[in-house]
Amino acid sequence: MEDSKAGKYLTFKLADEDYGISLLKVREIIGMMPITSVPRTPAFVKGVINLRGKVIPVTDLRLRFDMPENDYNDRTCIIVVEVAGQESTVQMGIVVDAVTEVLPVQDNEIEPAPEFGASVDTRYILGMANMEGAVKILLDIDRVLTDAEIAALENAA
Repeated sequence: MEDSKAGKYLTFKLADEDYGISLLKVREIIGMMPITSVPRTPAFVKGVINLRGKVIPVTDLRLRFDMPENDYNDRTCIIVVEVAGQESTVQMGIVVDAVTEVLPVQDNEIEPAPEFGASVDTRYILGMANMEGAVKILLDIDRVLTDAEIAALENAA
């Protein structure tokens, strides 16, 4: 029996798509702030921020998902999430175009991620929530970055 994926999801926009991540993984949502770039990190790693004295790595999800880069505006924000690292949980920021709402999602509204063939990596997709005529892509935030990428972020911070 598979674990239930039902629960509350924070939904956000990237390009014209709706995504959701489990509210249990979200620590806070902050407006854009200066990001200090870190040399020799992948392009999708924007750098680090200082959040109340704690250094937190920041990833741009658009770039992580090979979407075109977008200028940040007043709706752009950073969602601070907790991801499972190799030794402990790691706080990191993900840049999204806009946060939309918190939605309760029932098991019967979630369908498995479609199969796109071996060339498309869908392991970070928990499922597709079919709600109110719109599909929201539910992300497994622990799998959006690989273990090696999370370790690199831990070192950057």
